[in-house]
Amino acid sequence: MKNGKIKNIKKEVLSDNWYTLNKYVYEYQKEDDSWETQEREAYDRGNGAAILLYNQKKGTVVLTRQFRMPTYVNGNSDGMMIEVCAGLLDGDNPEDCIRKEVEEETGYQIENVQKVFESYMSPGSVTEILHFFVGVYEEKMKIGDGGGAEDETENIEVLEYPFDVAMSMIASGAIKDAKTILLLQYAAVHKLLLP
Repeated sequence: MKNGKIKNIKKEVLSDNWYTLNKYVYEYQKEDDSWETQEREAYDRGNGAAILLYNQKKGTVVLTRQFRMPTYVNGNSDGMMIEVCAGLLDGDNPEDCIRKEVEEETGYQIENVQKVFESYMSPGSVTEILHFFVGVYEEKMKIGDGGGAEDETENIEVLEYPFDVAMSMIASGAIKDAKTILLLQYAAVHKLLLP
């Protein structure tokens, strides 16, 4: 660890069933220079990438819809989430990962992706850094149906919305996924869908 305010770090694996849940016990130096013992749990699922596919001529974006169990157990009555295309890096660099995910999930084969930022999505409990991209899609790039990789039990529905409709879905609560909201707002601020 690089932070001089932390010492005596002890790590215990609590679960490595799906991804890895670790418990950390460490000493943290406070502003008054005294040390206190703290305990935290951190879920490590690896880093990921997400992309907003947009078509400036049509004024549309491609999103996905799939079941997300954690949302279901926390009040999302059907567990379905509308999201941008995303996936874990699994050893790939972010650009290669997101191009592969786009093809698997949406059926579009895109070459040019633009990284716009990266972010810790839930830094209080999850280690993941998410790399955010935007990319142009056109009908001629469609080479398959999408739907996700068969061995990953994703069952993804591919959606295409006018950009203004997608933005209104944030306000209505139809889109509640943070990565999707961030990328749609990025597109609005940077006027990606204006001719």
